[in-house]
Amino acid sequence: MKHLKSTLLLLAILVLATSCFEDGDDVTNPDSVSLEVKDFVWSGMNIFYLYKENIPNLADDRFSSNTEYSEYLNSYTSPEALFESLIYDSENTDRFSWITDDYIALEAQFSGVYTTNGVEFSLYLAPNSTTNLVGVVRLILPNTDASTNGVKRGDIFYAIDDVTLNVDNYTQLLSQSTYTLSFADYNDNGTTDTTDDTIVANGTTASLTKSTYTENPVHTTNILTVGGQNVGYILYNSFTSGSEDELNNIFANFKSNNVAHLVLDLRYNPGGSVATETYLASMITGQHTGEIFTKLVRNDNFDESNYLFTNQIEEGGSINSLNLEKVYVLATDKSASASEGLINGLRPYINVIHIGENTVGKTQASVTLYDSPNFGRTGANQNHTYAMQPLIANGVNKNNEQVPSTGLTPTVGFEYTESPTNLGVLGDENEPMLALALEDIENSTGKSSATKLEINNTSLIFIKDSNDFNPLDGGMRID
Repeated sequence: MKHLKSTLLLLAILVLATSCFEDGDDVTNPDSVSLEVKDFVWSGMNIFYLYKENIPNLADDRFSSNTEYSEYLNSYTSPEALFESLIYDSENTDRFSWITDDYIALEAQFSGVYTTNGVEFSLYLAPNSTTNLVGVVRLILPNTDASTNGVKRGDIFYAIDDVTLNVDNYTQLLSQSTYTLSFADYNDNGTTDTTDDTIVANGTTASLTKSTYTENPVHTTNILTVGGQNVGYILYNSFTSGSEDELNNIFANFKSNNVAHLVLDLRYNPGGSVATETYLASMITGQHTGEIFTKLVRNDNFDESNYLFTNQIEEGGSINSLNLEKVYVLATDKSASASEGLINGLRPYINVIHIGENTVGKTQASVTLYDSPNFGRTGANQNHTYAMQPLIANGVNKNNEQVPSTGLTPTVGFEYTESPTNLGVLGDENEPMLALALEDIENSTGKSSATKLEINNTSLIFIKDSNDFNPLDGGMRID
């Protein structure tokens, strides 16, 4: 990959470098560091940003002198303000680029290390209320405080530290490192009329403490038998780089158990590594080695990159492939980026049955840029820990089709929205979304006849998901 940088930028960097320290003083000047970071922001975006052509201030000939360039950088109060000014159509087109002042935390997050008590949840307005909230637990991370304290998927909580959750206090209450959840039951009073629904405290509580946690993105795996055939199931929550080895071992087990069908559960998967995505696609198939799985189309500074189906993990073993012609993917409005890319990349080759909802609609890939001569981690400026995660490419499949901004739509007849009062047990054959796939496998009709579209007869109105509290979560990333 070639890194292009204008002569003006090189001169500007030299000017900035010579102004970083006061004469005879080894203390870093904060103003100089701020200027260094702003230069890093502009130059990185000028080279890599996918939508460079849409931002006049990123044009190569934008500045006629070093003075003009420095004045431009100094006109912004912070690196963050400069970065935000360079984002194209943040409401619609680029909703996903970001900047951080702590790339140590960023790297930990990308490797699956973060602070949590193990509860992932969705917040809703309480029945017939415009201010009070309830939380519904949708996922419990194993080996966390929540898992050892008996909190389970489907539990409803209404208060923290005896304070009722509402639209004004939930952020403060949930951001604490330690708190006590108070649980309740949902009461529909035996009617389908939601106006008489209530939340009734059940006297159960759980005191939880957050701690540093390394997540295994493979949450659940199982082999089910349907109609005399073995069905593999994987709940995969992040395309974390390095998890391909565990996935490969799982597929080896599937092969040895003659798994004939696969249900890949990406309902809570916000994305991750394009390389890991490609490895997983190769495990699902196996008959398309060497063919294009996905292409990344960049700005005019770069050629497009092709990711090919492969039979080998780099610096690893041979890929265990199932050679499937059909796969079931469970995907929702929390499935994004690499999750969507997997569906989109497989569709030209095999039949992908998408069960669930419209996905997020993120077709672009990003990369971590550091303040170093080649924008990589090695040689990063020691005066600060800023890094950027700008969008730098559009992901398209073999046929140049990209994920629409409105998301991927589920296969006709397989539409399903999770009901917060009937979530089921993940990986269990009776869990509603998995049951749709198993019903179709058993009937072999190509269209589910399951009693699936259970009407969500609750008055719960969605407000926020726990993943929304984490700006670093998800995305399709180039390693």
